[in-house]
Parts: sequence; C-alpha cells; structure tokens
Amino acid sequence: MTKISVHQLSSIIPFKVISQFDKKIRTFPLIFLLLSPVSVWIGTEAISPQIVRAYTARVDLTIDRLPDEGYEAILRRAEMTARAAAQRSFDQDILATDIYVIVSVQSYGAIAPILSLEVSRKQWRTRPDPRRWATYFKSARSLLRFETQTTPSPAAAVTIPTATPATPETKPTE
Repeated sequence: MTKISVHQLSSIIPFKVISQFDKKIRTFPLIFLLLSPVSVWIGTEAISPQIVRAYTARVDLTIDRLPDEGYEAILRRAEMTARAAAQRSFDQDILATDIYVIVSVQSYGAIAPILSLEVSRKQWRTRPDPRRWATYFKSARSLLRFETQTTPSPAAAVTIPTATPATPETKPTE
C-alpha cells in the first residue's frame, strides 16, 4: 500500500509570494547542499593549511659483548651503532626532527644501557659525530662486570700431568 501525493504549496502560509519562495527552496539542488561543506573545507585549507607535525623518533638497540672484548672497544662499537641508527632514522623518516637512540650491551647474562644519543636533525646535519651528542652511563662498566678481573688465579694455572698413550710407531718384534 503506497501513498502518492502531489506537492502542494504551503498551506500554512497563505501569501502567494512566500509560497513561491517555498517552492524554489524545495527544488534547490541537493548536490549543491552536499558539496558546499567540501568547498568550504578546500577554501579553509588553501588559506591556512595545517602545520606539519614533527616528532622524536626513538630507537632502542642491544649489542652483544664479544669474548675478550674490553670496555673501551665495546664503547666504540656502541658509538658506531648509535651513529648508524641515527643516520638511518633521519634518512628513512622525513618527519622526525629529533632522534633518541639508546644502546644497551649484553655481557654474560647482564644487560645495561651504555650510551644514549639525543640529537636534532639540524645538529646532526652540521656535525654527525656521536661522541658530541652522546650521554655515557658511568655505571654501565660495573653493571656489565668489566670491573672484575678475568685473568686466572695462580692456583688455577697449575697443570696436571696426564698419561700419554703409546705411540703406534713401535711394533712388537715377530
């Protein structure tokens, strides 16, 4: 059951002039009403565009201590790792204005941060030296057990003679 009705002039307003405006408003294209907010938005963006939102990129890295590696050697490796991470972060992300890199070292089960590198893009462009922008953690040496001596004690250096097996060169006589 459908109801078909014919559009009539407004019955509330008896004046013919107002009724004519009512008819024009009802026939106003719906497309214009839907697209007018879009044109206002485009105009607003053209006059005052949004600002670019920059941010600080954060990188956490862990490196392993190599056997018989000293603290200064691992510190240089950490600096090289931080330098590579900072350069890679600036190259890959154009919106990053600052980089914060933390390099941790894992040494025989112990793990501790050894340095942090915090630098802006402008500073890095003028001087890409990690030693200039790095902060070194002083307690890392003791936390990673670099303070303890790894040389064997004299009691452990004693060798115990073992019996040597007979050489196969000697043959019994027949």
